Amino acid sequence: MSISSTIKSIQDIMRKDVGVDGDAQRIGQLVWMFFLKIYDDKETEYEVLIDNYRSPIPEELRWRNWAANPEGMTGEELLSFVDNQLFPTLKNLQPVGRDKRGYVIRSVFEDAYNYMKSGTLMRQVINKIVAGVDFNKAQDRHLFGDLYEQILRDLQNAGNAGEYYTPRPVTQFMVDMVAPQLGEKILDPACGTGGFLTCAIEYVRRNFVGTVDQEQELQDSIYGVEKKPLPHLLCTTNMILHGIDVPTNVRHDNTLSRPLRDYGPKDRVDVILTNPPFGGMEEDGIENNFPASFRTRETADLFLVLIMHLLKDGGRAAVVLPDGTLFGEGIKTRIKEQLLETCNLHTVVRLPNGVFAPYTGIKTNLLFFTKGTPTSDVWFYEHPYPPGVKNYNKTKPMRIEEFEAEKAWWNNRVETEYAWKVSAADIKARNFNLDIKNPHSPDLVSHDPDELLIEYAQLQERIAKTRNELKIILAAALEGKA
Repeated sequence: MSISSTIKSIQDIMRKDVGVDGDAQRIGQLVWMFFLKIYDDKETEYEVLIDNYRSPIPEELRWRNWAANPEGMTGEELLSFVDNQLFPTLKNLQPVGRDKRGYVIRSVFEDAYNYMKSGTLMRQVINKIVAGVDFNKAQDRHLFGDLYEQILRDLQNAGNAGEYYTPRPVTQFMVDMVAPQLGEKILDPACGTGGFLTCAIEYVRRNFVGTVDQEQELQDSIYGVEKKPLPHLLCTTNMILHGIDVPTNVRHDNTLSRPLRDYGPKDRVDVILTNPPFGGMEEDGIENNFPASFRTRETADLFLVLIMHLLKDGGRAAVVLPDGTLFGEGIKTRIKEQLLETCNLHTVVRLPNGVFAPYTGIKTNLLFFTKGTPTSDVWFYEHPYPPGVKNYNKTKPMRIEEFEAEKAWWNNRVETEYAWKVSAADIKARNFNLDIKNPHSPDLVSHDPDELLIEYAQLQERIAKTRNELKIILAAALEGKA
């Protein structure tokens, strides 16, 4: 049975439980169970590789000792055990000596909950997990990406806006072009489920790691922050599956909640790879953590300011941003001016519609820049659909092979039908509008229904965003008169 089928059958069981209300709770329930199963599989590996390995989880609470036996605890006994022993203990778990694994598990369970009210149904779910997944098998381990993509798809259906799964070809291309090196500090300040971090880990490990010391250097160089508990749990799990045994540098926090001035030299990093949330608004007061000229509640804008600040001189960034950032005015103009003055924005890859479907129809761009020298020219590259494809969908997703043309062009840049160069002076004359169309392609009017629907959805999103901004301005004006 595939992981997708396993998840579906588990969720069908959970729907019978009166304590689980809606997809979001079902997913939360599923994820903490998967974590314990995966961690137990990893501990089997640790026991072989680490002399005198001692689990941070008390013996009676280890998955193998209460869950693995399909004829084990069930009904009220199981429910009482989970509610009164398992969760209270794991939420307060302490590290064992210098081993910080206990801290990692505690951080995972701090915001986790058991929603199920039927111990019998819980046993059925546990047995499905035991039978369906073995993360000591390389094949099942690689399928974890499918697992969390399925979970994110379900989250989207549950109405949790802003949970976007960045397609693997996009993350792979961004990592390949930034080319992180061993010893460089790598950060994703809005890491979600850890797609960029795992891709960076694989890149560095494949190209530079050959000794135990080098592996430890890699493990110490990976940093991530995620605001929401569920993606953070998934990210922690993902890190463990990718060999980051003690991912204490992946924190459950909001990077924007700390005043910008409090980030000092020790917080600077060499590489930032991220797809920050966009289209959303931060809570009141967050904008006060930023200089007055950059104060806004729009999440993507604040992250761009933060990224510029956190990069070391010579540090490199690759960031996914929406079209709205490119053509936006006001505070967006000042942010882009700062970007071009303090960083070399050397490349903007313009992605076509549908890359992030079904999560959003917003068109996106990949911005690549290096801190420390101002921008002289910006190269734009319009990523085309492959032959025979008019839009991406489930049956025709984006593939990594599509980026071979960009990769071949990257170190030998010339103008082509897809690539063009614009000077910083021209961009300044455009009031820092980076929404620059391909001069080599005619403006064709599409009559494709799918494309027209996407354009309509984008227009509606822009209208809704403008309406919200006007409401905020009006509310502030009314408060000032009161």
